[in-house]
Order: sequence, then C-alpha cells, then structure tokens
Amino acid sequence: MKAIGISLTAAVAIIGATSAALAEPKQTLMPESEQGRAFMEQFGFSQAVIHDGKVYMSGVIAGPTPEGMTDEESYARTFTYLGTILKRAGSSWDDVLDITTYHVDIDQSMPPLAAAKNRFVKAPFPAWTAIDVDRLYTPDGLVEIKITARLTPKADEPAE
Repeated sequence: MKAIGISLTAAVAIIGATSAALAEPKQTLMPESEQGRAFMEQFGFSQAVIHDGKVYMSGVIAGPTPEGMTDEESYARTFTYLGTILKRAGSSWDDVLDITTYHVDIDQSMPPLAAAKNRFVKAPFPAWTAIDVDRLYTPDGLVEIKITARLTPKADEPAE
C-alpha cells in the first residue's frame, strides 16, 4: 500500500507541475523598428515567442549579397541580427537547441552559410536541418533561418 501512496503523490506532483507550465502565459518579442513591427502585426506573427524556458524565433530571411561583401560576410550579418534577437529574448548562441534553414539554392548557399554560422555557433552543436525550397516569401530571399533556443540559465540555476 505504501508504494501506491508514493506513486499517487508523484502523479499529483507531475500533474500540478504540468498544469502550472500550461498556465504560464507566453511572452512575445516584436521588432524594435516601427516598420518591422507593422509588417509582423499585418501578418499576425511575432519575432519570437518565449515560453516554458524556450525561445522560438520566426524565420529571418537573408537576401542577396551587397556589393563589396562576400556571401559569408552577408550571412554573418544575418547571424549578427539573429544574435540580437536571442539576446533581447534572454538567450545566447550557447543556448541554441535547433536551427532550421530553408535554401532556394542549397548547393550554392550551404558552404558560405555554414562558415558564417560557425563564427557564432560553437560545440556542442545544436541540431540543424537544411531544406531546399522553391522560393521564400521575399522574392530575392536566398536563405531563411529559424532558431529554437533555451533561455540562458541564471547563475544560480543548473544548466539543463
């Protein structure tokens, strides 16, 4: 009978913790620029959603390489921007769990994109899925990058 009491107590604790997590409201992050905010409000999405210790970022599209810049430098500029979103959300490159990239020409974009990513993302590496697509929302977009990260653990919290 004692084992049943312990199991029942554990089940009640798990249900209570799950209910508390579900009751936690999600936080949303919108662009700091008025134009970016207006675009996202028009289509009804957020730059990032923070919930249950994770940051779920919307995709960011990298366009054509500006004149005088290499493809790798152009992609690095996009990763710098993604890093600012991570920081605003309470995360960092060390906390990235998953990256999904969508490429209109995966053979052309993958080498410089990977080189740029490696400037920011260090071992232990996150999961990464690269998908070749027909086109992106922006007509001249080359790659869209979507990230999921955990919130950076506080100094007194153990890492997951």
